[in-house]
Amino acid sequence: MDFVNVIVRFFQEGGPFMYPIAVVLAVGAAIAVERWLCLSKAGFRNRKAFNTLIPLVAKREFSTVLKSAQRSQVPVDKIIVAGVKKYAEAQAREDIESAMEEGLLEVLPRYEKRTAYLATLANIATLMGLLGTIIGLIAAFTAVANADPAEKATLLSQSISVAMNTTAFGLIAAIPLLIFHALLQSKTNQLVDNLEMAGIKCLNLIGGNKQKAPQA
Repeated sequence: MDFVNVIVRFFQEGGPFMYPIAVVLAVGAAIAVERWLCLSKAGFRNRKAFNTLIPLVAKREFSTVLKSAQRSQVPVDKIIVAGVKKYAEAQAREDIESAMEEGLLEVLPRYEKRTAYLATLANIATLMGLLGTIIGLIAAFTAVANADPAEKATLLSQSISVAMNTTAFGLIAAIPLLIFHALLQSKTNQLVDNLEMAGIKCLNLIGGNKQKAPQA
């Protein structure tokens, strides 16, 4: 309870810029949670689809692969279907690989969207904290200039303390947002690496055989 009271008092003594910084932090936290859940769900669905389709590709049951995955929105399904379809048209390994890379490029924006906002929001929180401190210091020196000489030192120290709270809160908001940004980028890169690995494994399974895959 004492910790909560300290946080509340710290927030109240920081001045008006504490509120927009709090809004930036809330928006960034919402984006971070949404992206983490989305990427975690995508990773689970990719693993499930991979474990389902790769055995079918290994058995060269291409008709079953196309029927089960052609309308799927799971990225692994889309990449494998692109490779199988291209195999039916042109059996050159380079053509199949190009088709699967194109399928990968189609799904990348889905993983990367909104993650970059976290770095931007962290910069905004830091800059708003500095701006709040500068404005607070200007107001403090203006008030001290017109204050009673006996009260100037006390008034100045109090005003500077209040102004510095804004910078501190800006950094408190920015640091977690930057950490979340780094974690989400790492998670996104891991998903992309897994998709590339799935594509290479599928390519190795279908690329060396000259038998044509049936059309869907």
